[in-house]
Amino acid sequence: MKERTLRRSDKSGQGGKPCSLILFNDEVNTFDHVIKSLVEVCGHDSVQAEQCAMIVHFKGSCEIRIGDREILNVMCRSLNAKGLDARVEE
Repeated sequence: MKERTLRRSDKSGQGGKPCSLILFNDEVNTFDHVIKSLVEVCGHDSVQAEQCAMIVHFKGSCEIRIGDREILNVMCRSLNAKGLDARVEE
């Protein structure tokens, strides 16, 4: 069986156009919950998750991940299940 190396130029999913996972501010969740959720769901390290949480708090939203729509939809549903307001946008 032959192995294939994936490159950034390889198209995956629907058209290969990257999408963004956006996290929106709310008045319900604590910083700790948001940070923990970003680490668990998105694979952020604690510093990156904290920085995203601060941006969301002060600016109202933050692009927390860029990638394939299918993968981001799964992450989005997981964040929504944890009570966070996240959406996938093109």
